[in-house]
Amino acid sequence: MKVVSWNLLRLIGAAVEDVATLINVQKPDILLMQEATQQIEALPSLVGGHFYRLSWLGRIHGLAVWSPTHFPRPVALSLPASRLPGRLPRRRAQIIQMGEITFANVHLSHGQLLNRRQLARIAAALQGKPSAIIGDYNAVGPVFLPGFVDVGPREPTHLSGNVMPVRLDRCLAHRLVCTTADALDFGPSDHRPIRLELRLAESAEAAEKPPRVRKDRLKRFYR
Repeated sequence: MKVVSWNLLRLIGAAVEDVATLINVQKPDILLMQEATQQIEALPSLVGGHFYRLSWLGRIHGLAVWSPTHFPRPVALSLPASRLPGRLPRRRAQIIQMGEITFANVHLSHGQLLNRRQLARIAAALQGKPSAIIGDYNAVGPVFLPGFVDVGPREPTHLSGNVMPVRLDRCLAHRLVCTTADALDFGPSDHRPIRLELRLAESAEAAEKPPRVRKDRLKRFYR
């Protein structure tokens, strides 16, 4: 299954036409989006398929998922939040069932302790199913989650302050094999889309094999 994940950067990043172009070029089986605004709801009118957006209360953006094939309506999973005043928005994960694989589309908090509590809540909700937690982790450094393997691309996906390259967009997988993982070139957003090829693992040993890294050369759309 070909999976693409992209943080669109709200109103100042990728527009719905940019997302449509990405779909036409990459032809993913599932596209996960973070910081998706209401404008992105027009995506099916451009490329067809099936689309769901999960808005965040008090924010103009949220999470969204698109696929060319029908899938059940995703479930919203509330995540742990900081008790400090002003620490908004209250984050939610988008839980998506695609055949035998469950995806958690995420945009996690910046605080590293809270970030890991959120991952633990998601892992518990997935209940050991073949699954992948994909999206903007807002985490610097290694992320460890029992039972999951970091199979995302090992290259920077974001420019912090437009200066420092960091790897924020990731994928933790459970009972899945990732055969390819790479980051596409920058487009209109400050995040690079990440692209993965995932399939069910035939054994626990197979699920722990590292993915093959492939360099993307598409320059027509990405800069």
